Amino acid sequence: MTLIDTLALTLVAVVVGTIPVFAIVGRNRPLDPDVARRSTTVLLGFWARDWLMWVIGPVERAMIRARVSPDIFNYLSVAFGIGAGAAFAQGALSVAGWAILFGGVADVFDGRIARARGMASRYGAFMDSTLDRFAEAFSFVGVTWYLSTTPWGAAVSVLAISGSLLVSYTRARGEAVGVSGTGGVMQRAERLVLLALGALADAAVTTRWGWPTGTVLTAAVALIALGAMGTAIYRTVSIARILARQDDL
Repeated sequence: MTLIDTLALTLVAVVVGTIPVFAIVGRNRPLDPDVARRSTTVLLGFWARDWLMWVIGPVERAMIRARVSPDIFNYLSVAFGIGAGAAFAQGALSVAGWAILFGGVADVFDGRIARARGMASRYGAFMDSTLDRFAEAFSFVGVTWYLSTTPWGAAVSVLAISGSLLVSYTRARGEAVGVSGTGGVMQRAERLVLLALGALADAAVTTRWGWPTGTVLTAAVALIALGAMGTAIYRTVSIARILARQDDL
């Protein structure tokens, strides 16, 4: 493993090390309001999301006190997406993994700071959702570039980004006709976590087992593709059924 891979794994260990601390200090802590109002999936439940809010809490409060604009974090999220794509294309998987995670955290800060400062608006909601798609698309361009040495790698990459965009599209179209469609196992947070972990773990796992570099990342992308397509199909069917029942009334 390279020095960057070693540092990346060390940082992962430090972050994971906060989990038992939170399990103790957060035992009687009320659930974060933002976490409580959002749906959960098999991959990311209330506890995991609440732990993340606790970890980033000090930085968030400092940003609120400094009156940092929420828009900055939207732009940072896109910048990290571009950086992740470039890193993937260069084969710097650990760098790409951390860029994805930092971009995801920036996206979290955007909404939370806007609500805390009373700045939530339709403009902010539109920019947040739209720029998220840009960031994800840039990341997957790099993934596709990296995995395109094999037909299988290229195929799962294209399916993953297509499924990811369809997940967002089905929700948007559903809400446009008055139906909320937020279910499914592979929402944006789950996609970010799986892609980042696949990138960060690839070097250690492939070195340990003697597998070709990129094997773990390919598996993660394949899982994202399967879950995203499944989520998009689930939302399409559920929204269509609701609309059909409403039209029959």
